[in-house]
Amino acid sequence: MEKFVIEGGRMLSGSITPGGNKNEALPALAACLLTDETVVLNNVPEIKDVQVMLEVIENLGASVERLSANRYAIRADNLQDIPRPNRELCQRIRASILFAGPLLGRKMAVDLSPPGGDVIGRRRLDTHFSGFVDLGAIVEVRDIYRLRARTGLRGTDIFLDEQSVTATENLIMAACLAQGQTTLLNAACEPHVQNLCHLLNAMGAQIHGIGTNTVVINGVERLHGAEHNIGPDYLEIGSYAALAAVTGGELTINGVRESDLRMILKVFSRIGIMTDVHGETLTVPGRQELKVKRDLHGVIPKIDDAPWPAFPTDLMSIAITAATQSNGPVLFFEKMFEGRMFFVDSLISMGASIILCDPHRVVVAGPSQLYGATLESPDVRAGMALLIASLCARGRSTIYNIRQIDRGYEKIEQKLQSLGAAIERVGV
Repeated sequence: MEKFVIEGGRMLSGSITPGGNKNEALPALAACLLTDETVVLNNVPEIKDVQVMLEVIENLGASVERLSANRYAIRADNLQDIPRPNRELCQRIRASILFAGPLLGRKMAVDLSPPGGDVIGRRRLDTHFSGFVDLGAIVEVRDIYRLRARTGLRGTDIFLDEQSVTATENLIMAACLAQGQTTLLNAACEPHVQNLCHLLNAMGAQIHGIGTNTVVINGVERLHGAEHNIGPDYLEIGSYAALAAVTGGELTINGVRESDLRMILKVFSRIGIMTDVHGETLTVPGRQELKVKRDLHGVIPKIDDAPWPAFPTDLMSIAITAATQSNGPVLFFEKMFEGRMFFVDSLISMGASIILCDPHRVVVAGPSQLYGATLESPDVRAGMALLIASLCARGRSTIYNIRQIDRGYEKIEQKLQSLGAAIERVGV
């Protein structure tokens, strides 16, 4: 067990390069199980969730080789006949559900334990399993999920009842080796979904409609090895941009993709965070006077989240924290998870002026002077939000349960120290 000890109130400035996109790396690792040839993944973030995924892959009989920092080779040429991913490992991370699609597609069978992950609200698996049934699988839900496709998977039209990212990824991976054509309607199309499709196509899949809500997959007999670069983590980029703005520092973030950031930067501008993007470099100017931009006729603005290309739910905690330092009121409406907003109790204890209207809505009235406090990270994104709050607060803060932050942010304290932060990782 470890904790962070932070001395807040410092202006953080400098230059950083974000790690690879966690939400792309996790399904990409699962996709390696679709072939018996070697798949090489570059720019893999070395974070807790990735480490668990690699352990599960090795447990299934595949080989994992760390070629160099952030570069891995996976060869799944000796999988179990009926794969049974390790139960204890699966219950550590939400992404373990992503083994269902590739293992069902390649081995026609998998016994999978329920996944773990963040406690931010109910996260349905129904969309995954109803899609597998449409493809011809038999699904038994007990203390484990038992999936079988004795006569193989067959392509069909599938209308997803929600734009679930992981369900879309799971069904695309399963459909790659199904007989015939599969059409996914109302599919998710986030950047990490798109990049997973690009990896699969490099492995020999035939996927069309990438980046749209209608994805067509023509099944093939087998997939082969490939090499793929994981894209930059736009959630990490957004987190550091907010951090620089609330501490008053000037920050340069290298290796960004502007197309991933359009809605994020538009929403940030509404709470006064201004940025400049030139090519693959994003700059947050220093000493910004943060001010909420009201809607027409002086109406208090509302910021909400939705599936891509709307504002991502994973940055709601970060935006709420940033808004505590911006002049003016703003309403945040979290539409996707009923447990995400409860972390604001910690911000209130630090001095933030926030009204929790209900599990989905808060009103933030800034700016507020925040003060150091003893905190606990409830999930990966709220943990980063509390870390940002601590860095702009006056005095010392201690954050416990930092393994949650480590699940999504690579070398977090080292990057912050390079920007001038007074942060230390301490054993408990």
